[in-house]
Amino acid sequence: MSLRVLLPLTLLLAAAPLAAQTPPKTSAAPADDAAPKVPLDEIRRYVAIYNAIKQAYVEPVEDARLMQSAIKGLLFDLDPHSVYLEKSAAEDFTDAARGAYDGIGVELQRQPDGSLRIIAAIDDTPAARAGLRGGDVIIAIDGKPFDPGEGDTSTPLRGPSGSKVTLTVVREGRDKPFDVTVTRETIRIASVRSRMLEPGYGYVRVSAFQADTAAEFDRQLDALKAQAGGALRGLVIDLRSNPGGLLTSAVQIADSLLEKGRIVSTRGRIPISDAEFGATPGDRLGGAPVVVLVDAGSASASEVLAGALRDNGRARVVGSRTFGKGSVQTLLPLDNGDSVKLTTARYYTPSGKSIQALGITPDVVLRANGEARNGSSEARLRGHLRGDGEDAPGENAGELLEGEGYIASALAELKRMGTTATAPAAAATPR
Repeated sequence: MSLRVLLPLTLLLAAAPLAAQTPPKTSAAPADDAAPKVPLDEIRRYVAIYNAIKQAYVEPVEDARLMQSAIKGLLFDLDPHSVYLEKSAAEDFTDAARGAYDGIGVELQRQPDGSLRIIAAIDDTPAARAGLRGGDVIIAIDGKPFDPGEGDTSTPLRGPSGSKVTLTVVREGRDKPFDVTVTRETIRIASVRSRMLEPGYGYVRVSAFQADTAAEFDRQLDALKAQAGGALRGLVIDLRSNPGGLLTSAVQIADSLLEKGRIVSTRGRIPISDAEFGATPGDRLGGAPVVVLVDAGSASASEVLAGALRDNGRARVVGSRTFGKGSVQTLLPLDNGDSVKLTTARYYTPSGKSIQALGITPDVVLRANGEARNGSSEARLRGHLRGDGEDAPGENAGELLEGEGYIASALAELKRMGTTATAPAAAATPR
């Protein structure tokens, strides 16, 4: 199925950074933004401090080190997704977008103190097998604590396959930090898995949005339809702890399930940040009901897909409130091989709503079994972009939902959709 993009723009949507292409040029920005005034007083102050360091600091400091620190400082007090990436880190993120790299398989968000909050441990990776989970905070790698000013602190997690790395972790509910030793592997993420839940009812798990995710989704969906005798009675799409990835992959999956309508739009300060993606005719499920299963680890591109299907009346969302990352990052390459990952826009669901720092509230809310495991959220990140109404009580109370029981609850809701059009059920707990 073809994809109609009303304003072409390749974007990156992830809780942790991946690669994005530089968007094409469009019309010029408004005059007040095109020629900003040069802050001469601040520049003079910077030069005075620079000279003082060069002349009087107790030890000699190389010019390159000072300039690098100054560049990183430009981004430090922006939102937590705008960061400076040295060449090796930029290459690592590009590899991650392709779905193959050497590491432990975890999606991270850097904190202002340099520590790393885990958004999700990707399915069937060393991180997941070692018991790491969303909400954990890594405060040291191989015994070395983080320096807030060192830029990207996740680089030591990458390394040759077979090598070991020891992480010092803080976890909610544990009195003290503890160490976890993980053996690195070549991570080849199978971003889509599927199976039949019952005759006629399919299940597709999407763990990340990579370059080939949409094509693999279509392939496995067609295989489920063939297994069901040519058509499905309904489909569960599982986006729990999916941290996001490439926006285009999420848009293409939405397009596969929509006959028409807007999928997502983005808006920034300059015209090249504005884009709108719309569906083309052709629903691969022929209108069969869809349930999207989410939790507090469902972020960014996951929220785009869930919001697009719900706002167009194509699916019901079941689970817990999502992460709430409603911003778009663009990767800007520099002449020395480094890159800047800069937040350039907010995205909006088809209804015109921004989920920044709010997340998506499910139609049917599921509660965590036993001891609730609250997940991280965009609103908890220091320096995050403000969202509309994010101060409302309970707006960021998402939980991480793990296990098969929640799939059974999603299937039950899917069957109800096929027999009745009543109002959403009350909060439920899977057995």
